[in-house]
Amino acid sequence: MMHFQTLFIFSLLFISSSQAAVLDFCVGDLSLPDGPCGYSCKKPSKVTCDDFVFSGLATPVKLNPLIKAAVTPAFAPQFPGLNGLGISMARLDLAIGGVIPMHTHPGASEVLYVVQGEICAGFISSSDNKVFFKKLKQGDIMVFPQGLLHFQINSGKTSSLAIVSFSSPTPGLQITDFALFANDLPTELVAATTFLDAATIKKLKAVLGGTN
Repeated sequence: MMHFQTLFIFSLLFISSSQAAVLDFCVGDLSLPDGPCGYSCKKPSKVTCDDFVFSGLATPVKLNPLIKAAVTPAFAPQFPGLNGLGISMARLDLAIGGVIPMHTHPGASEVLYVVQGEICAGFISSSDNKVFFKKLKQGDIMVFPQGLLHFQINSGKTSSLAIVSFSSPTPGLQITDFALFANDLPTELVAATTFLDAATIKKLKAVLGGTN
């Protein structure tokens, strides 16, 4: 009985000390490298209100002519106040015919909210490659589970705008097409792993900046 009481008291002290050590926030110190747990905390004396405000989503950035779309991130590197809070956001602008190609965020789930226009969006499950997609209209919300391949296409007759949120301040990004064709992996290896012919692979490499 005495042993149990000792363990119980110890556990209470541990919980109390853990709660006392919790920080209100950890504004990222961008002068230091990012790590698996995020950025190191900026010294509290140097934290200002501006660290918790970001205006970059107010206006669109220049569209990428290849995909006719643009992504404006509000991740920890752009918005250091998010560091350690497990959240972030981004703005998606899609011209008519614009597309956010098949991609994945290895570090976060995503929620998309359509502000204007129409967007066809979907994802592919990893267990059975089942596709879940839907044409979204203004006011619709769709969720994309962490790590799954997904896409967004402007399916309307006007430009589209969406705001997305992530369950991480640094969700990560890997675009499938760029991963396959915007690198120096030899064409014969890409052909062997994708079942595409060499001519098609070389054409895609030329478009996306790949070599070999």
